Amino acid sequence: MKTHHKLLTIIAATALTAGIATGAMAADPIKIGVAGAHSGDLASYGLPTVKAAELVVKEINAKGGINGAKVELMIEDDVCKPEVATNTATKLVSEGVHVVIGHICSGATKAALPIYRDAGVIVMSPSATNPELTQSGDYPNFYRTIASDDAQARTEVDFATDVLKVKKIAVIHDKGDYGKGLSEFAKLFIEQGGKAEVVLYEGVTPGAVDYSAVVQKIKRSGAEAVIFGGYHPEASKIITQMRKKRMDTIFISDDGVKDDTFIKVAGKNAEGVYATGPADVTSNPLTKKYRDKHQQDYSAEPGAFFDNAIAAALALTNALAKAGSTDQAAVAGALHTDDVATPFGELHFDNRGDATGVGFSMYQVKDGKYVQIQ
Repeated sequence: MKTHHKLLTIIAATALTAGIATGAMAADPIKIGVAGAHSGDLASYGLPTVKAAELVVKEINAKGGINGAKVELMIEDDVCKPEVATNTATKLVSEGVHVVIGHICSGATKAALPIYRDAGVIVMSPSATNPELTQSGDYPNFYRTIASDDAQARTEVDFATDVLKVKKIAVIHDKGDYGKGLSEFAKLFIEQGGKAEVVLYEGVTPGAVDYSAVVQKIKRSGAEAVIFGGYHPEASKIITQMRKKRMDTIFISDDGVKDDTFIKVAGKNAEGVYATGPADVTSNPLTKKYRDKHQQDYSAEPGAFFDNAIAAALALTNALAKAGSTDQAAVAGALHTDDVATPFGELHFDNRGDATGVGFSMYQVKDGKYVQIQ
């Protein structure tokens, strides 16, 4: 009897220990990284994603978390620099991150992705548009809620040649993965289309104070329009120097320039500038819901890529819930097959990791604001 009693005691203790362990596992937080430029010149691109993640996670945690597990955000700044992004990714992986929203810039994203891939961590960017990130097949752990640069370049070129009817185009880029990659597509599409001529193809050095040399080349080339691939710090300087030389050359750029910071820095010289960006989705009830929440929590309007970041946060948290675990294969399966409501409508992801149903529209600066015109 004593032996039997002792055995029952051991079994009961074992069951209790297992129960405690299971409960602890269920209570372990789901760690979502948020990586991007949170300081420096490009912080206006990264901080809206932080706030988008905070709003979605706040709502989820208020309802009890994901399958009973609270969500914890791990926010890391990569300043949009590849050499910093690798350190950011390494830190997040070492601290047990399960999925990552980010990175923001294509170059930083590309640098960080192998680290996440080797660790089995899914990454979803709201803004990294370099086509190779999904098309190369090197990063099966990567997803995005924005269309790629080939679609963006196509929008720019078609607008320049079919709407503005320009015949001579200067294509300028900032030599980075994002800007140069986009410009290469723009150059290719112009040459393939046969409706216009590339009269200048030139790279500039990011962070330079003076771009008068390239501005002079644009002037000498006789270009009717410039297509610029890059970010707002360089674009604002180039357009300002162009206007100071009384050049009325049309300036067309990308979602790296479609940001209020560009308008603030370039001032009156920003007027009339065209830039591509994600479509205006203000009529979507989810867009209004989260923009209102942003205004309520932060007393400000959301910035660049906020809607795309909301879409990423909703898609990832939905996939985690559907998967019932943080296992990469299970989460990926949900991303590919399960539609989720976002500011861009019902989304899922194709076999490359690109979101269905997202694209680019054309905007123009009018009276100090970007207005969608196409």
